[in-house]
Amino acid sequence: MKAAWIFVLGLLVALPAMAERKHSFGEYDVHYIAFNSGFLQPDIAQAAGLVRSKQLGVVNVAVMKSQQPVDALVSGTVKNLLGQDRPLTFKPFKEGDSTYYLAQFPFDSREVLRFDLNVQPMGGEPVNFTFNQEFFPDR
Repeated sequence: MKAAWIFVLGLLVALPAMAERKHSFGEYDVHYIAFNSGFLQPDIAQAAGLVRSKQLGVVNVAVMKSQQPVDALVSGTVKNLLGQDRPLTFKPFKEGDSTYYLAQFPFDSREVLRFDLNVQPMGGEPVNFTFNQEFFPDR
């Protein structure tokens, strides 16, 4: 549990300018955020199995029901403005009762990326949603 709090607190400290986003459907809330992996502290990245890089991003997804974490199947793609898309491979980062689904993706330059996410909570219906995020490589 301590590692989960360190991970979450690290994200909050590392990403003060980025707001968490939420997509609600039925009884579920999907919390998600996308950011440059270079913002992570090295120990936090290592604990989560992430690679820090100037041109790698991270998508973090958590699924909640009645403010309690719920296991889910998470998949998706990321697409640039030229229409080139890449699949996102999410891996669970489980600590105590909480599970975060993390995926990394490359980006080449300052660009707006479109994320298409598919989330199916265990015991629930699947939902698909999209969001855009602008990325800046850390030079």
